[in-house]
Amino acid sequence: MQQAVRVEARNVQLSYGATPVLRDISLTVEPGEFFAILGPSGSGKSTLLRLIAGFARHQAGELLVGGKDVTGVVPWKRNVGMVFQNYALWPHMTVARNVAFGLEERKLARDEVRRKTAAALELVGLSGYGERRPSQLSGGQQQRVALARTLAIEPQVLLLDEPLSNLDARLRLQMRHELLALHRRLGITTIFVTHDQEEAMTICDRIAVMDQGVIQQVGTPLALFDEPANRFVAGFVGSVNLFEGALRADGLFASPALGDCRLPEGVALRAPGRACLAFRPHAVQLGTAAATSSSEGLAFAGSIAGAEFQGDAVRYEVRVGEAVVIAEQPHRRGGARWPEGTAVQLHVPANELRLIAPG
Repeated sequence: MQQAVRVEARNVQLSYGATPVLRDISLTVEPGEFFAILGPSGSGKSTLLRLIAGFARHQAGELLVGGKDVTGVVPWKRNVGMVFQNYALWPHMTVARNVAFGLEERKLARDEVRRKTAAALELVGLSGYGERRPSQLSGGQQQRVALARTLAIEPQVLLLDEPLSNLDARLRLQMRHELLALHRRLGITTIFVTHDQEEAMTICDRIAVMDQGVIQQVGTPLALFDEPANRFVAGFVGSVNLFEGALRADGLFASPALGDCRLPEGVALRAPGRACLAFRPHAVQLGTAAATSSSEGLAFAGSIAGAEFQGDAVRYEVRVGEAVVIAEQPHRRGGARWPEGTAVQLHVPANELRLIAPG
């Protein structure tokens, strides 16, 4: 494999007619990084990936691979490899011919094509499958063939466009581990596009969260989860309780749903004005007696409005005044569930509370 390179987007913009698709995108992916672009359908994440691959062209800004602006460079001269969502395998070709296709297009000698094809199949654990057809393989095996075909050309950058979305839950988990292990082995700069926040958070070094053609935040999985920049990121990366309101100069948070809340001093360190109070469901402590936690925070009285068993946890909906607070409690074998209507006390520790931008 070639040496890992940096990928940079500088003020990239793209519109289809009067519809903006990418709005002033600036982003740096470090050499050898496993980087995710995460967002809902229509956020522009796959379009950005196609720009890097050379299958589309931006109208403003710069796109650099290894320090060189690749604007206008045709895809096969960018030394970038892409694995598509639907794998795009030739059904009439054998596995080996599929993997060899890019090498043959590059006019490599026959012996070198055979050697590189065999090496790529071995890399993804498919040695001995070369004479099979794609229709004779499982979904996970087809995905590996697509990956082998891309790795065979020894790209400087590996692009993965929703590569696991066509697999069932068990195979997705398995392929997630295999992709991570392969990346650690090769050290190639990898950009992984997905709408699944669990996929991105479990295998990637950093994540760019996109919405409506804008990068909302870039950070490590831990930073995005614990310190979301705005309401969209907080709601898209994990589950969250969000309550709109306004922070007053005296530190009181006035919320139409929760009422007036006296926030701990460390939480209210921002200018007065509109904001959202955010806290994760797993951070909510539930009890049937008044909260006795010694840590500072917020306490509410409420009643159980519903419950959902999730295996490792029970997800409660708790009615608090005009609001519904989601609280996740660990499940233990033999543990009882609170029935609807049970009066409960809620406590959220101060270090779990965040005031974030309302947009």
